[in-house]
Amino acid sequence: MNRTLKQLPEHRRRIRKRYGILLLLIILFLYLVLGAVAPFLWYKTVSERTPVSLEAERPGEEAFCDRAMLLETNRSAWEERLRLFGHAKERIILSTFDMREGESTRDILAMLFHKADEGVEVKILVDGFSGLLRMEGNALFYAVSSHPKIEVKLYNPVNILLPWKTQGRMHDKYVIVDDKAFLLGGRNTFDYFIGEYDLENNSFDREVLIYNSAWGTKKGEESSLYQIEAYFNKIWEQKECRLFHDDEGLANRSSVQKERRALEERYKLLQEKHEELFQAYDYGKATYPTEGVKLISGETGIYGKEPLVFDQLCQLMERAESQVVIHTPYVVCNEAMYTELEKLAKGTPDIRMVINSIENGDNLVASSDYKRNKGKVVATGISLFEYDGGTSTHGKSIVIDRNISIIGSYNMDLRSTYMDTELMLAVKSEELAEELLWNMAQIEKDCRRVVSATEYETPEHIKVAEIPNWKKAALWILGILLKPFRCLI
Repeated sequence: MNRTLKQLPEHRRRIRKRYGILLLLIILFLYLVLGAVAPFLWYKTVSERTPVSLEAERPGEEAFCDRAMLLETNRSAWEERLRLFGHAKERIILSTFDMREGESTRDILAMLFHKADEGVEVKILVDGFSGLLRMEGNALFYAVSSHPKIEVKLYNPVNILLPWKTQGRMHDKYVIVDDKAFLLGGRNTFDYFIGEYDLENNSFDREVLIYNSAWGTKKGEESSLYQIEAYFNKIWEQKECRLFHDDEGLANRSSVQKERRALEERYKLLQEKHEELFQAYDYGKATYPTEGVKLISGETGIYGKEPLVFDQLCQLMERAESQVVIHTPYVVCNEAMYTELEKLAKGTPDIRMVINSIENGDNLVASSDYKRNKGKVVATGISLFEYDGGTSTHGKSIVIDRNISIIGSYNMDLRSTYMDTELMLAVKSEELAEELLWNMAQIEKDCRRVVSATEYETPEHIKVAEIPNWKKAALWILGILLKPFRCLI
């Protein structure tokens, strides 16, 4: 009895200690989660509309210097990157949300490393989240960053001790080469999106390549290339961007030296196996003429943003006389976005949106929200279609009245609208729009039309994949848990 009484205080101390640890863990969890979400819980509105004009200013009937090409396949994305890099003389800029180790990445870096050896100035900008997860500790990326003619920066490097900064992400994807050309779209820099190294695990996406046909002349200064380069320079100089291991001393490490030799050998192999990419190429013949090109961008800071990109897209779609076709991987909206989509549906005779079905998509979080809110999307009046072709489509595109094409990184979701940096490029060209519409139509062949939150019109040839039980449970759980944090989706 006396022994039991003596042990009681010790027992209580152990319980208090356990509760204390649990309380600290709860406080830490709330600090990290609420700190990360807090800057984005209140949706901003557009304080002042940015007018969008596509008509290029040029005297008389003189042709606009920008010409356009659609990059619809992962193979074409790989080829044009290597071709452009191979012909670079002065500077190369690569901006990407996500860069990962892989075969296509090694091809790209081999080209950049060699061009830097030739004296070309190379700048690479990668989002900080990708930098932390994919690049830190990897000798391949150290081999590149330690080159004296290559600068690598991370946008908003992640620091979990400052959770309110962790969700500010740069979602832009583009390449600029000299004053000659740039490409912009939705592809990240790894095998899932570029090249044909992994044909089983890939995604459909698209980009647009703009060729400045008057590069090197005074007229060439009218090119939209300078719009995207000015945008890049603005972000590159922000305090949120930090150099990634800019240390030439890293080149002395044996692991880095090994990667440098591997990049040099890879460049030689690319030259031997793909000689056609290193030969003279007439972009004038491979591209379509345009009547105007406009970069659509928003705020570039790391906190909550005004929905400037969404607003500018809506401005262009509002002017449609007959047709608007929207392709986006998924749709996640708040009431303000639903209202704008409803206005567009009432004002446009034919407006439709194509997204991945829950069965076909590769974004579980976005799918969980769509599953809960599908009825609200249908209620806007936009004709909604779900793609069930088996490979997830990642392209973000809009075609207006068969003569305006808009391509870029913006998803029709809350994160792209209010949180991330995003870019879309609007191009006025009937030829480009027709080609884009044709490619969109190939995707739409494998779509179901959404009639209601539970009903579809399904073509006979479509076989909808079965959702595994684990995925059904995950969709249901995520839909509930993430409802207060929809701003992150």
